[in-house]
Amino acid sequence: FDNQIIEADTTEDQSGVQYDRTSPGFKALSRIASLCNRAEFKGGQDGVSILKKEVAGDASEAALLKCMELALGDIMGIRKRNKKAAEIPFNSTNKYQVSVHETEDPNDPRHLLVMKGAPERVLERCSTIFINGKEKVLDEEMKEAFNNAYLELGGLGERVLGFCDFLLPSDKFPIGFKFNTDDPNFPLENLRFVGLMSMIDPPRAAVPDAVAKCRSAGIKVIMVTGDHPITAKAIAKSVGIISEGNETVEDIAARLNIPVSEVNPREAKAAVVHGAELREVSSEQLDEILRYHTEIVFARTSPQQKLIIVEGCQRLGAIVAVTGDGVNDSPALKKADIGVAMGIAGSDVSKQAADMILLDDNFASIVTGVEEGRLIFDNLKKSIAYTLTSNIPEISPFLAFILCDIPLPLGTVTILCIDL
Repeated sequence: FDNQIIEADTTEDQSGVQYDRTSPGFKALSRIASLCNRAEFKGGQDGVSILKKEVAGDASEAALLKCMELALGDIMGIRKRNKKAAEIPFNSTNKYQVSVHETEDPNDPRHLLVMKGAPERVLERCSTIFINGKEKVLDEEMKEAFNNAYLELGGLGERVLGFCDFLLPSDKFPIGFKFNTDDPNFPLENLRFVGLMSMIDPPRAAVPDAVAKCRSAGIKVIMVTGDHPITAKAIAKSVGIISEGNETVEDIAARLNIPVSEVNPREAKAAVVHGAELREVSSEQLDEILRYHTEIVFARTSPQQKLIIVEGCQRLGAIVAVTGDGVNDSPALKKADIGVAMGIAGSDVSKQAADMILLDDNFASIVTGVEEGRLIFDNLKKSIAYTLTSNIPEISPFLAFILCDIPLPLGTVTILCIDL
């Protein structure tokens, strides 16, 4: 906020990094983060520290809730004082969440609209920006500064969210106005951009080793995420999905200082594909991406595009396993040869569509399952081979006795002795 990047204080006693919490920019940003949030602390946790409290809701919203609770205190009280009048929940198509609230200021009858979501989606709906307590026109220079901040935070592998608000005029939207969220009867354009918040969503410690094991076992790992391509690429590199030294088309273009269009895509072993690009490519082009790139990341994808990726892999003759936890992942889980649902975070629909459920929601468990499966298959082959090596020599003399009319070389007692 206020055209600067500030590190949040996440210590329990707020003795860490200090910043000005009285600034209008922080007040506006923290108000949106507190109100445009569906996460709530579970009951019966009075003596538990904020950071250790269990939260009902999405992981990103839980992080925002705890951060705001530490900075402001009593978020639930703030929500009660700013009563929610309407809400459009986050979905993978819009990539934003909106809620409308009555304000706690008794002298201000206006409703406050707050929005959070993918920064590029939020920014395109804003016409002004709030900096140092003043509202300014969102010009190209400001957009450039926003993009630089976004690239810096996303490049660290952090999940970045954009926040904006707007005070609805009281003459058009008086107290008691019936807001329609299915077909919005309130403005969702020309809003006021307030700032960004980024959070670390660290991969589990066992994931890099699991990805390396997959690769050594001949399994190709493809990352499909709703995150921004920059964030997705940074995370993919940190867990080994994009190996060190392997370049994407963009990396080659930057190294040679030439436009991306002049680079031969087949020279790049790795690829980061944006969901918008995926919508425009034909089946043949998708097959080419899957065939010629050994390390692939699909970013800003919708759950529906997961199904297209699964079908593309199957067209190339691959056996496909897909992980998913949402209702929208169900078609891809059903279509895949092996659908893997999440036992903790997964929805009931995804669990029903899946063939396998991970009880600990850990990617490394899939690798353990593959190891065990291959071990069982290997042991079966050894068992069959052992059985055949003893049974074929035993049955051959009997066949020769019947077909060639020669004396019986092995008697019943002899065969029993061999078997013992």
